[in-house]
Amino acid sequence: MVTFIWILQILSAIMLVILILLHSPKGDGIAGIGGASHLFSSQKSAEKGLNKVTAIFAGIFVVCTFLLGFGIIK
Repeated sequence: MVTFIWILQILSAIMLVILILLHSPKGDGIAGIGGASHLFSSQKSAEKGLNKVTAIFAGIFVVCTFLLGFGIIK
């Protein structure tokens, strides 16, 4: 059982890194200087879905961390 939790934690950590890198930046960056920031905006529905999936994987990661850290699973 501990091996399964470790594998689940490692997979959720890898997925968290990938999902966080897929998120669009909140700032305008250099595109805000010329007023062209609206050209690079993403769709709101895709961003909502990405937020939900990221939150699910973050929850899985936190639960696995607590289970392994406190030694609840033996």
